[in-house]
Amino acid sequence: MNFASLLREITRRPGGTFSLIAVTLIVVVALAAPLIAPYGPNAIAPAKRLMAPDLTHWFGTDQLGRDLLSRLIFGTRVALGVAASVMAISFISGVLLGIAAALSPRAIDLLILGVFDVITAFPSVVLALAMVAVFGPGLDNVILLVSIVLIPRFGRVARAQTIAIRNSPFIEAEKVLGAERWRIVLRHVAPNIIGPIFVLACMNIPVVITVEAGLSFLGLGVKPPLASWGNLLNEGYTYLNQSIWPAVFSGLVLIVATLGFSLLGEALRDTLDPKLRKGL
Repeated sequence: MNFASLLREITRRPGGTFSLIAVTLIVVVALAAPLIAPYGPNAIAPAKRLMAPDLTHWFGTDQLGRDLLSRLIFGTRVALGVAASVMAISFISGVLLGIAAALSPRAIDLLILGVFDVITAFPSVVLALAMVAVFGPGLDNVILLVSIVLIPRFGRVARAQTIAIRNSPFIEAEKVLGAERWRIVLRHVAPNIIGPIFVLACMNIPVVITVEAGLSFLGLGVKPPLASWGNLLNEGYTYLNQSIWPAVFSGLVLIVATLGFSLLGEALRDTLDPKLRKGL
């Protein structure tokens, strides 16, 4: 299936068109943030604090008179930057550990699964909160700790997919021909398991965005003055009795982002799964 066919299939799914538009818009805004933001994200104007939306400030201003639209635009860059970093770390680490577990002796397999079980025994947000409390807040720590939380999700899928194909005839043929294990993994195992894991990554992006926003809302994630949807929402909540607009717009942006990525992940899953495609 080529890229154009994939896009057509996605748009046929419920919410597919909305998800493509929302995700594309979010990515473009994140990449072009310095070009499209009307003001600097930290440009303070005390005389304009907590203004309602108008033609000068489309989303209003915050408690320091900073343009809320500009801060939300730069917050998009932070949210996607954290999501991309977490996905890269957890994706690569999880796939490597999952493949290693499936192809290793039983003792090593059980050891890796045991580590996965320990991590997944706790809810994601609770575990992230506990780890941040130990290692301290900050953007780098949030990326590392959320990555650790998500590694078992990728590792289990990679292990299951590897086990499913490790005794396939073409794998056995490669072994008979004397192919080294690393060659088998790179040429046959990885290409055959990457599809489901890629879909899983798309479906976990909203999880990362939500966890980062939650930690920042609690003051344990991205620290001010760096704009993050979570700390913008926290500031909006703090001054809710004076202006509702910071909380309203921060919440709406977070909802659109998480909904868009969630629907895109589901559409990709339904499109790439042959069993689900038959239902169309």
